[in-house]
This record gives sequence, C-alpha cells and structure tokens, in this order.
Amino acid sequence: MNELLVRRAINGDRAALDTLLREQYPRILTACRRLLGRHADADDAAQNALVSIVRNIGSFDQRSSFSTWVWRIATNAALDEIRRRGRRDVPSSDRHDFDRPDQSATAVSSLDDRQILEAALLQLPLEFRTAVVLRDLVDLDYDEIADVLDIPIGTVRSRISRGRSQLADLLRESSSQAIGNQDPSSERQTPGSAP
Repeated sequence: MNELLVRRAINGDRAALDTLLREQYPRILTACRRLLGRHADADDAAQNALVSIVRNIGSFDQRSSFSTWVWRIATNAALDEIRRRGRRDVPSSDRHDFDRPDQSATAVSSLDDRQILEAALLQLPLEFRTAVVLRDLVDLDYDEIADVLDIPIGTVRSRISRGRSQLADLLRESSSQAIGNQDPSSERQTPGSAP
C-alpha cells in the first residue's frame, strides 16, 4: 500500500482516496461475497464499506495500517448486512458469477470446485468463516485479524484452526457425495466386458 497515497487521502486529496478505493474494492467485494454468500447482499456490504471509508478517512488515526483499518470496516459492513437481513449463516442459492468462464472442461471443473468451496465456506459458523476468509482470502496475518475483529490472537488462531478443520470435513463430505452420486452407466467399458 502506498503510504504517500494514504497520507494524501487523509489530508483530503480526493484523487488519492479514489485510487486507494479502486485498489481495495475488488478484494473487499470478494471477501464480502465469501462472508455473505448472496451477491446482492455482498454488493450492498461492499458499497457500505466504501461509503464508510470515504466518510471516516479524515479520522483514520494510523494506529493500525490502512489495510487493517479498511478490513475492519469491510468486515463490519458484511456483519451488519447479515444482521440487517435477519439471516444467521444461511447459505444462499443466489449465485451469479460476474466472470462467465468459457465452457471448456477445465473451466467448468474449476467453476464447480469454486462453487463447492463457496458452499462449504457458507456452512461454517460465522465467526470461523470470518477468520478463515480474512486469513486465507484477504491474506491478513494473525495480529491484523485480531485487530480487525477486536479479539485476542489466541482466539484468532483457534477460530482459523477450527474453521479450516470444519471446512476440510465439509469438502471431504461433498467429495464423497459426488463420488457416490456418479452415474455407473457413464463409466467406460473395457473390451471383453459385458455391457
């Protein structure tokens, strides 16, 4: 992150703030989508985060890094959206990808894998999902996550560990179900075997 841009934005330079927001927005939106599931809710949360950043940039006191401050705002916006919608960890079927990949076998497989991962992530309890998203998607370190969530670092470690463990279990379960649901008639027959 460019510290000069941050200082200029704090001092009222709108162009610097716009540059910072353009840099941060894609990651904010992606994180909100992983936390919320429904793209419409995530879009609302990401927009609310940007508005909050614009409104509060002058009061950013630089006790933490700018990116940590941004992630605290984005995380709070996502959690506020969950509360506002009255949903508690309800996975959504409202899936709309903005990037429509080509329909090659690799792209379809990659899209399927991503959807399976997103669905499993949404099944995690919110406190685990939030910690895992901030660590594994946003790439914050444990200290930054503790600052963003305002919890002790030991709690961060526990939530990430438990979240990853539950996520692995969910993915194994999903994989087992996919294997069990394969159509046996689609398997290739070897020469000499009975049809």
